Amino acid sequence: MSRLAISDCEGFHRRDFLKLGAGGLFGLTLPQLLRLQASASAAQQQKRRANAVILLWLGGGPSHQDIWDLKPEAPEGIRSQFKPISTKADGVRISEHMPKTAQVADKMSIVRSLYHTIPSHGPASVFMTTGNKPTPALEYPSLGSLMAKLMKSEKGVPPYVSFGDIRGGRAGVSGYLGTAYNPFIVEGSAGGKGKGGNSLRVRGIQLPNGFTLEELENRDKLFQGFDDTFRSLDRSADLVDGLDAFHKQALEILRSDKTKKAFDLEQEKAAVRERYGSTPFGQGALAARRLVEAGVRFATVSLGGWDTHNKNFDALSKRLLPSLDQTLSALIDDLSQRGLLDTTIVYCAGEFGRTPKINKNVGRDHWARSMAVALAGGGLRRGYAHGTTDAHGMAPATDPCTPDDVAATIFHCLGIDPHTELTTSTGRPIQLFREGRIVEKMLA
Repeated sequence: MSRLAISDCEGFHRRDFLKLGAGGLFGLTLPQLLRLQASASAAQQQKRRANAVILLWLGGGPSHQDIWDLKPEAPEGIRSQFKPISTKADGVRISEHMPKTAQVADKMSIVRSLYHTIPSHGPASVFMTTGNKPTPALEYPSLGSLMAKLMKSEKGVPPYVSFGDIRGGRAGVSGYLGTAYNPFIVEGSAGGKGKGGNSLRVRGIQLPNGFTLEELENRDKLFQGFDDTFRSLDRSADLVDGLDAFHKQALEILRSDKTKKAFDLEQEKAAVRERYGSTPFGQGALAARRLVEAGVRFATVSLGGWDTHNKNFDALSKRLLPSLDQTLSALIDDLSQRGLLDTTIVYCAGEFGRTPKINKNVGRDHWARSMAVALAGGGLRRGYAHGTTDAHGMAPATDPCTPDDVAATIFHCLGIDPHTELTTSTGRPIQLFREGRIVEKMLA
């Protein structure tokens, strides 16, 4: 994907979260990670409706009252410049700049009564992507990292991938679970015909130019020699595990063509590629759908630029909402047509909402006391708007819920008890979502 030099109002710049270069792979880093992943204890089993999640991350904080929760009766200076339109979900109206999404709203749940208390990009992003309020005492793992640990992965594909970085400090990473459960970062471009070709790849899971699998396997034999030498000295040393089943699994990722085929968007009809949009966001979402078909459990696709302190309505109407509308609607409709929506959750969210009051720069500022997210599929209720906000959209009025409630509900649909306990490296037991509750009204 193309890399954008975007910084928000707090000075955060895009950066790399995971570096698994060829040296790290051949130095047994990846096998160690896979070994740790495979040694994870199974979660408590319950009825599973979904087995994968695609997170469309709107970095910067999307303006809920201009997208999902318009207040046309509010006074000037608060109400949106946009008009609400009807959707295929009875009684649910959204922004006029989301007409394609309006046509798939009968397959969606829109949560309008979401709130938290952190109006800062970094910590709010962590809260939204982990389902746990940040604390200096512990770094919580992202939803994708939890799924990578608790759900069995398909052989030859990475369990958790991210197209670009989730902005906001340590959002989107593995926290106390350890490096084994960080996302595999997708890099390259997905332009397709006339767009510079397709070069999507998982960072670090590739051979250097001129380096063959045979040569890599010869290097494995060398590591096995080190393994035999050191096994009697230290059974816990990383080298001891160099050529175990988990290293073989690392090689399987290199040998397997599952991920490579998923990234080959030329296999899709031109009409499908065009439906998603010819942007990195759109083509990333299409690739995410293909990865889920290949067995990936969690995929994040990011679209930044939602930190609209200035010219909010111009940014939304001319750039952000057309892109979101095209890609979100295409993803939901495509999953539905392929019979995948029943088992895949689409989660569209940012770190917080924006102020009801329009500022002097015709923008909206940070606002966490009310916000909205959209979900679809995987055992969630369809054609539904959950909760309401007050007349000015300042705070929830009915059925309030928090990021940990939404996370708990998603994991319930995944067949994972949200009160499952994991253990940190120091032996401390931690519930997945310590304050989250399942929102029964959101369930199908």
